[in-house]
Amino acid sequence: MMFAFAVLRLGLSPADFWTLSAAEWRALLDAAAPQAMTRDALSALMKTHGGGDA
Repeated sequence: MMFAFAVLRLGLSPADFWTLSAAEWRALLDAAAPQAMTRDALSALMKTHGGGDA
């Protein structure tokens, strides 16, 4: 699973994947992680799409 993520999503070659250190791997995963939605962004989304009292 991690190998497929690295190769497909990050564009690493198999050789590059196997040479990553644990610190490099964690840094790549942190950078690729989705960001949480802020309260203001959620309120704007709810107003745009009729989510009630935002």
